[in-house]
Amino acid sequence: MGKLEKGLPSYTTYHNPEHTKNVINAATYLADLENVSGDDRTLLLTAALFHDAGFLQNHHNHEKISCQVAKKYLPEFEYSPEQIDSICTMIMATQLPQTPGNALSKILCDADLFYLGSDTYNEYSNRLFLEFKRNEIVNTHTEWIMKQIEFLSAHTYFTKSAIGELEPKKQETLKKLKSELASTIPRNQKTSSREIIQDTILNILGVIIAGFALRCFLVPNKFFDGGITGLSLLLHELYHFNLSGLVILLNIPLIFLSYFTLGRKFAIRIFVSVVLFGACLYLMPDYPLTGDKLLVAVFGGIFLGMGIGLVMRAGAALDGIEVLALYTLKRTSFTITEIILGLNILIFSVAAFEFGIETSLYSILTYFAATRTIDYVVEGIQAYTGVTIISGKSEAIKYELVNNLGRGITVYKGERGFLPGKFEVSTDVDIIFTVITRMELRKLKNLVYDVDPRAFVFANTIKEAAGGILNRRHTH
Repeated sequence: MGKLEKGLPSYTTYHNPEHTKNVINAATYLADLENVSGDDRTLLLTAALFHDAGFLQNHHNHEKISCQVAKKYLPEFEYSPEQIDSICTMIMATQLPQTPGNALSKILCDADLFYLGSDTYNEYSNRLFLEFKRNEIVNTHTEWIMKQIEFLSAHTYFTKSAIGELEPKKQETLKKLKSELASTIPRNQKTSSREIIQDTILNILGVIIAGFALRCFLVPNKFFDGGITGLSLLLHELYHFNLSGLVILLNIPLIFLSYFTLGRKFAIRIFVSVVLFGACLYLMPDYPLTGDKLLVAVFGGIFLGMGIGLVMRAGAALDGIEVLALYTLKRTSFTITEIILGLNILIFSVAAFEFGIETSLYSILTYFAATRTIDYVVEGIQAYTGVTIISGKSEAIKYELVNNLGRGITVYKGERGFLPGKFEVSTDVDIIFTVITRMELRKLKNLVYDVDPRAFVFANTIKEAAGGILNRRHTH
């Protein structure tokens, strides 16, 4: 104990001698309740004494180091190798997540986290927060609350005594933490009036543009789209049902489904958007702007995709087909893309059978134009690309990316090699990651391959990116 009192740094505010004394006292208390006595009791209390000795050397893997310390000093006190092994087994069981394999290990694990179910929780939790913050494990109080909730939710006591004595208080603490988090997050994440107004404008504008696409391009020329909108158009042409009513009616079951799949807030947003869309189609008359089938297919799709994309940017949707696909995904082995594709093939096949193959093909073109436009509206025309670079000349490549391309970079530590026939050969390497616009991709590759023609470069599209230096202007 003297070494712990003198050897630990001052910022070790939780894993200090007081904690070790508390664990010894808790182990004694639980040992009495569990009727542990004799040599077993001695081994248990010795393990409690040594279980955090590793903090004298390192914060990480301290359990393993604690065992090494025990093996070094305990022979001087006539502990046998078997007894020392038993003590080390108990110490290693306290490593998170705790994995006690015998009765003594269970008692030590419960003693180590005794405070979770005690009246001293807040005091020791604050001490642990300060220690974690100093070691950069957590940074903010809110982050700490979330970490506590996650830990307490997953934690379990192992002995009957601890479960009976400590579990009720622990659950009470967990409930208070969840309440505290609920009161903290809304203040930090509350939607501003400006955002609400912006989303409302985007939603209305998107509904009007989508209605314009249908009434001025698709409906007058008997063209179709995919999804619920396409199904509504198909039924409208086949049976002359009211289009606005069909759009609302066919989406209602999927809105209910979204309530259980995606949540109440999103379901309400879809409902409002679909009702507005139906009202727009009801009030807006058919006004064919052109009879040219190619123009109808392309620009009808563009305007429809623009409208749907704006509604999606507002956090809503005009078509519940993806909700259906998500619901079906959980019950089949098909992907969302395959499910949507299958439904759309059915729609376009019926269209081909009833209105001719030419109409069906043009409708597919409309659907493609709408889909691509949605991508541009939602993701932005200047889509971002994440690029990963693995090279033995990483230092020179870092310099080129930062100073010549003007991009920030993130560096991961890794290993390269492991080639067929040379699996045992590997070297440490810096793995470089950066985010660029797709127009910069060729310039980046040229910079990289000028430095290292054998560099491994791969890129992937990023759906959304913000912050950093992404919005700075660059020359090409």
